[in-house]
Amino acid sequence: MTSRLSRASAPLAVALLAVTAAVTIQQPAHAAADRIRLGSTSDVSRTSWNGPAFTMNGAGGVIAASMARAVDAIRGGTGSMDVVVLSGSAPTSGSRTPECDAVMGLTGVNSCTTWTLTTAGDGNNSQVNTDVRNAEFVYFAGGDQCRYAAWKGTALEASVESVVAKGGGSGGGSAGHHINSPVVYDACNGSVTSAEALANPYDRAISFTTGMFQWADYGGVVNDSHFVTRDRMGRTMSFLARAVKDGLTTGGAAWGVGVEEGGGSLFIDRNGLATQYGKDAYVVLADHQPEQAVDRKPLTYSGFKIWRLTPGATFDFRNRPTCGYYLRSVTGGVADANLYNGTPVTDCGGQSGGTTLAESEPNDTRDTADDATALPSPGTLTGSMKSTSDRDYFKVGLASGQTATVNCAVPAAYDADLYWLDSAGSTLARSVDDGAGTDESLTFTRTASGSGTYYVDVEAYSGSGTAPYTCTLTKS
Repeated sequence: MTSRLSRASAPLAVALLAVTAAVTIQQPAHAAADRIRLGSTSDVSRTSWNGPAFTMNGAGGVIAASMARAVDAIRGGTGSMDVVVLSGSAPTSGSRTPECDAVMGLTGVNSCTTWTLTTAGDGNNSQVNTDVRNAEFVYFAGGDQCRYAAWKGTALEASVESVVAKGGGSGGGSAGHHINSPVVYDACNGSVTSAEALANPYDRAISFTTGMFQWADYGGVVNDSHFVTRDRMGRTMSFLARAVKDGLTTGGAAWGVGVEEGGGSLFIDRNGLATQYGKDAYVVLADHQPEQAVDRKPLTYSGFKIWRLTPGATFDFRNRPTCGYYLRSVTGGVADANLYNGTPVTDCGGQSGGTTLAESEPNDTRDTADDATALPSPGTLTGSMKSTSDRDYFKVGLASGQTATVNCAVPAAYDADLYWLDSAGSTLARSVDDGAGTDESLTFTRTASGSGTYYVDVEAYSGSGTAPYTCTLTKS
């Protein structure tokens, strides 16, 4: 049965159709840029900041320990700062602001604003750029780095660069980690596996964006994420061979930085010194032309140099090491075995390529102690007393007849004491000189047969702060 509109209802129907048509015509093809701000509605105003600082994460989420260190470094341990999170898509479940939820729990954060931007044109949104320029840290969320690469040349690229230039910072996880390297594997043609990349280093899915963010001390780098879990060493090797052959980097060398998921985060300070948090990271160097890297043929490359960074290990990107690496090769598209573990061919201070072990919180108990057993002698232990009850533990091994000497330079911000503990936590030696900024030192000799496990315990006695202490550990 067909019904007809009455004359009285016809004008109303026509009007409704007109409105519907108007709404349909004006509906944008993509969702509008979305802004959610947590914390203060006013930005912090300050003349100078103490960064830059960077966090490179193996997965999309914020890692509290490395982010807290970045916040402290940028604000110099005083005052507060503003953070902006940039995302190319909204979360499909749970909180709409997961990164800001984590950031707002940190000391020294005034506000955190999440912007969800779905088009390249959003990079020229005036409110987005105002928020970014007024912030002191920009965090790129996980997702799709191709969307971030589309902001190259927009006002947003310059705004992010201005944050770093004023002493702020930048970072991100997964896709957000990728976009923070000068050579970006952009995945604009889809993702590629290690097997595919090694079989053909010119696979269509391998594409790069260059000339976007060029952070100091981080030149020539290609970032990769979810590194061990998704077995991405092989594809990073292929990326580096391509970068060298195609001249994407300078000096005939390219560096890969792969960070593992599940809490892995690489913090980089204003001097280019990186400290690893949570899970392992890998620095990979290709320093010569590949033996074979052509389209539709498998990669052959001899002698990739690989540094494995365990939690607490450091790597100096400003003065990059020439030792401490192990070697792995690719022949006919087949990589050597044991890509993620190896014995360094030269020893210049452990896997970090240096002789410094920076604390990685939490390390307040013997069970969570930072492992200094592989630290060469002399080696350096660093950290800070973040509260008046802070304790930092470092695990050390001694052989029979070996003597350990620990000399700690303590900053004026606090008074810290030094203890040498056995494996059960009993104090065997201590140094408890009074006064903020007073240095501490102790010596212990193992007289028992065999080897033993010990702990260096640095404890806050009074005061606290982000200024680092430095302890030199010598074994003789």
